[in-house]
Order: sequence, then structure tokens, then C-alpha cells
Amino acid sequence: MNFTYKEAVEKLNSLQSNAALLEQLRKAGPRMSERSLPEMREHFRRIGYEPKDFDKLNLIHVAGTKGKGSTSALTQSILHNYDPTIKTGLFTSPHLVAVRERIRINGEPISEELFARYSQDVWERLEATKEEAIRAMDLSDSDKNELIKNSRKHPDKPIYFRYLTLVALHAFIQEKVDCAILEVGD
Repeated sequence: MNFTYKEAVEKLNSLQSNAALLEQLRKAGPRMSERSLPEMREHFRRIGYEPKDFDKLNLIHVAGTKGKGSTSALTQSILHNYDPTIKTGLFTSPHLVAVRERIRINGEPISEELFARYSQDVWERLEATKEEAIRAMDLSDSDKNELIKNSRKHPDKPIYFRYLTLVALHAFIQEKVDCAILEVGD
């Protein structure tokens, strides 16, 4: 059965928030953030992507402390005005009204249908590898078994923002964008 847009948003909202992660990072100290890149590489692997798969997106990564969203949108606009045939993807945050605003193709938010489809693709691929991911965690066997049985907890899934990053890049590959602009997140 296909996710509706509402179901896709409900699944997304069930994930750990960025605020909760920041609190964990504050308590754990600088060592915890060292796992961010390896964790994302593993999440991408679990949904079927290797680093080389993103080469075709010609990624532009926008970082900094102020103006990332504006710079990202301006970059997308410049590319589109330079050559209207260039298909662009844009991933920014936060959203104003609807979460799908964060993922844009040629300047327009992806449709509710596409958001639901690509979110479902990512969710189901993560679910298919859930047991493998939990078994790799540094936990006792009884704790691992409890997590595998508990469908309401998602220790095997990335936090909210990182999950949206997976959905955005998956959407950009599926929609065959020529260039993707990504605003740095946490």
C-alpha cells in the first residue's frame, strides 16, 4: 500500500527531532558528532546508494552561519536563468508551511504525491535493513531484541533532518536533476 502525504509526514514526525539531537550532543561532548558522516554513509548504503551515485547530481553544498537558505535559492535561480534547460534540485530548511517545501525541483516544491512516494521508498528500504542495523549497535543482545520487536522506536533510522536529506537526494536522483544545491544542516 502506498503512503499518503499525511502518512509520510507522520512517519517523518515520529523520528528524533534536531533539538533532541542537539541536547544529546551537548551532553555527550564533541566525540558524538564524529559519528555523523559514517552514520549518513551507512544510511545511504541501506537505501541503496554509494557515494559515486551522487556524482551525477553535480552537488553544490552551501555552508556557513548566516544566509545559507538565501544563497542556496539564489544559486538555483542563477543556474536556471543561465540555462533554463538545467534541471535543478534544491534542499533547504526550515520550511514555512509544508515540509515538502524543503525539497524543490526547478524552484517548485515537490508535489505531495512525490514526497509521499520518495519518503515511502526511503522508509521501506530502511525498514528492510532494520534488523541488520540494530544488530550492529553496541548493545546487549536483549536490548537489541527489544528494539527489533518495538515498532514505535526508530533507533535504526536517522533523525528528522537527516531523513529528509535521504529523501531529497533520493528524489533528485529519481527525478534526474542535473544539479542539486544542498544547504548544510546538522
